[in-house]
Amino acid sequence: MKIEVCEVNKSFKQQQVLNQISLTIEGGRIFCLLGASGSGKTTLLRIMKGAIPADAGSVTVGGIAVPNRQLLAEMGYMPQNEALYEELSAWENLKFFAGLQRLNRKTFAADAEALLQIVDMAACKNKLIRDCSGGMKKRISLAVALIHKPKLLVLDEPTVGVDPVLRRKIWLYLRQLRNKGTTIVVTTHVMDEVTQCDDAALLRNGHIIARDTVENLIAQTPDGNIEELFFIDNQSEAEAPLC
Repeated sequence: MKIEVCEVNKSFKQQQVLNQISLTIEGGRIFCLLGASGSGKTTLLRIMKGAIPADAGSVTVGGIAVPNRQLLAEMGYMPQNEALYEELSAWENLKFFAGLQRLNRKTFAADAEALLQIVDMAACKNKLIRDCSGGMKKRISLAVALIHKPKLLVLDEPTVGVDPVLRRKIWLYLRQLRNKGTTIVVTTHVMDEVTQCDDAALLRNGHIIARDTVENLIAQTPDGNIEELFFIDNQSEAEAPLC
């Protein structure tokens, strides 16, 4: 599903969070929004999903303007802060969210078991969410986003608090989904995770300061470290005339 973001602005309490954001995310790709905390990544994701309105500009997903209720059935969303029911178990949370998507009850159990294996939570599926660690909640949240096999995955910091072995396993699965045609939008502030993606946009202070394929972005750096692009841009601003 192709995403078009056109001249999007967003402010909270007179503080501008996004400033004239325009970008195209091609379908069947893994697209990374890279930036420090407070750069506007989560706000942009929420606007793409239709959870909050932009002050100006527009977003279309698959040619349909958001927000759109029908589009939600095609999206899987994993928020930065887990939106799970604390009094339910991991399995019960999956079952509840599958019910919201009106999934086939006959295939739910097999699909849920497969996802729990991928996120390494099969042995803890009956554990109440309130008794789970932050990393476990993160894994269940990812499974919830995937349970209905969405055409578009929107993941906000999906691997924060996840151990390196499981992180590699999750990225392998995301690439498999990409290969089957799923569009995936990921935010991260972990620079080495960008190399797992096809394309990336670098955000700083509500602006896109670079956007290209990951391969081309890395080629622009002196030592192959994409983080250097933030410093290059900072230096350019510092050397720019004040008038």
